[in-house]
Amino acid sequence: MPEIQYITSATAKSVGGTDSPCYVFDSSDDAAKYVARQVANIIRERNALGHTAVLGLVAGSTPTGVYRELIRLHKEEHLDFSRVMTFNITEYYGLEKGQQQSHAHWMEEVFFKHVNVPAKNIHVFDTTIPAADVKEHCRWYEDKINQTGSFDLLILGIGANGSIGFNEPYTSANSKTRLATLDPITRIAAASDFFSESNVPLQGFTVGMKTILGSKKIFVLAFGDHKAKMVKAAVESPQSDEVPASRLREHSDISFLLDKSASERLTAMETPWTVESVPWTDEMTKRAVLWLGQRTQKALLKLDDADFRAYGLHQLLRLYGPAQVLCNKVFMWLSDTLEYHPAGKTPKKRILCFSPHPDDDVISMGGTMIRLVEDGHEVHVAYMTSGNIAVHDHDVIRVSHLFTELCRHFDISGDKADGLGKQVLTSLDSKKPGLSDSEAVLNIKRLIRWSEAQAAAKACGCKEEYLHFLDLPFYRTGTISKKPAAEEDHQMVRQCIESVNPQQIYVPGDMTDPHGTHRVCSMIILHILQQMQEEGTVLPEVLIYRGAWQEWPVDQIELAVPLSPGDLEKKKSAIFRHESQKDRALFPGSDVREFWQRAEERNRSTANTYNQIGLPEFYALEAFVRWNGTFDF
Repeated sequence: MPEIQYITSATAKSVGGTDSPCYVFDSSDDAAKYVARQVANIIRERNALGHTAVLGLVAGSTPTGVYRELIRLHKEEHLDFSRVMTFNITEYYGLEKGQQQSHAHWMEEVFFKHVNVPAKNIHVFDTTIPAADVKEHCRWYEDKINQTGSFDLLILGIGANGSIGFNEPYTSANSKTRLATLDPITRIAAASDFFSESNVPLQGFTVGMKTILGSKKIFVLAFGDHKAKMVKAAVESPQSDEVPASRLREHSDISFLLDKSASERLTAMETPWTVESVPWTDEMTKRAVLWLGQRTQKALLKLDDADFRAYGLHQLLRLYGPAQVLCNKVFMWLSDTLEYHPAGKTPKKRILCFSPHPDDDVISMGGTMIRLVEDGHEVHVAYMTSGNIAVHDHDVIRVSHLFTELCRHFDISGDKADGLGKQVLTSLDSKKPGLSDSEAVLNIKRLIRWSEAQAAAKACGCKEEYLHFLDLPFYRTGTISKKPAAEEDHQMVRQCIESVNPQQIYVPGDMTDPHGTHRVCSMIILHILQQMQEEGTVLPEVLIYRGAWQEWPVDQIELAVPLSPGDLEKKKSAIFRHESQKDRALFPGSDVREFWQRAEERNRSTANTYNQIGLPEFYALEAFVRWNGTFDF
């Protein structure tokens, strides 16, 4: 089993010589900065010797932070890329030159146009090469890599199926550069980039596993708990072609760089007491006792001393035992998380719920919103983005026809209405698969989400005047790829907080959102709150919710709001108001269930877990944790 080294931003600089293959960082930002520093060190070493630094690179959300930090180093610390040579590891086959989904286009927009890598040193696959010339093109690419002596550093990610590049499951460890057939899981993961799974190419170029393993140094990056399963398979499971990422452990100089979420299933992180001695804090004790209950399939108050000894937890008995005393202590901790009235009943408070997309509020905490309104509190909702890219074209066509007919029926500027309708339909008809919408279409999609958010909030009892549509600028690209959050985004959020002046704030913490919007929104909010705190502002209670993409582990829950069958039905009714997201959201990620199904099953599953522990049997529970002033969740 590999050694796991936990690294904070303060200590990341000192880990250079370690043999440990796994580093866990506080956040993906910390990991990205660490990787960028290592890349910069290699470039500077090669520059000092007059040699070329050869880098293998990948496109996608995972390495974005690395590229942004390298750009900063170039602009602010004069990192010189003039001797750097790069090779993209993957590319889709069959795309038009410059199509926005191509990895070459992505790399140009996100990285190359901002640094001084010579164009002749940038190597990418040709997406339009004729089928008859594909094999020769792959041989040429492989030869170019070999002529350099291979990569000085290769940066990789891990696919949801354990793939490396487009080396899909069951790829031979001896494979070379080739055109590969994409696995269905890979195509589903890419669907959001192409606005539909049907638009994702069936094939892609990839550098092979043998070529990858020939690199001098490899960094594998994985962020988010949706990567945790495959990280465990890559790091701890037996090596096999079924999980190509596991073959990377054959390399003599490889490092897996993870955030906490991606590392959570590794044995040393999930059950550290089974690997080494641990400090038995209250948090660690609670985790261990709950784990013991799951392993023995016993309720907490039914565990005995023999159970603790059988699973190597006898030290807990010496410190806090006997079992009935320790288990009762954990039982009471969990009992104290249950709260029917999450903001109390008196005095009446102003509540502010931040919703990254127009439906996250009702999906993740709709039952709590209903309870807050019923308790007489003033519930505000701030919708941070328009969510317009997640609307199907057929919804636009339907609304466009409806608008035109309404104008005709009431004799309202018929010519203008006809003109708008024709403009929209022409724009959609001429749009090629996988390309973004016109401004007119995006505005209609924005208004569809706006109207649905209003209807859903009203179904929870919220008043229209308490709904705030921020439409943050970082999101307004019309594509899946978003701009970095800027000062304008931060100021708009701060202005919202200051104008509402809430006594309780709800913040999204769903970092598994495959498009990254939740992460960006959460970081904006928490940066503002931290800034206000540093300025001397006394902050209200801040609660962090999940629900659309993941749920809090029971040992982390600090507030659980019970929902009755009627509450859950009312919550589902609010979710149903988002008609454009039914019967299937445009970008559902790897979870193809409808959002109301995800919400219901997660809420009921949390309640069932509480019941198995031995707590009162509730129909459903919505769970929250309290913000502790950091960005670690």
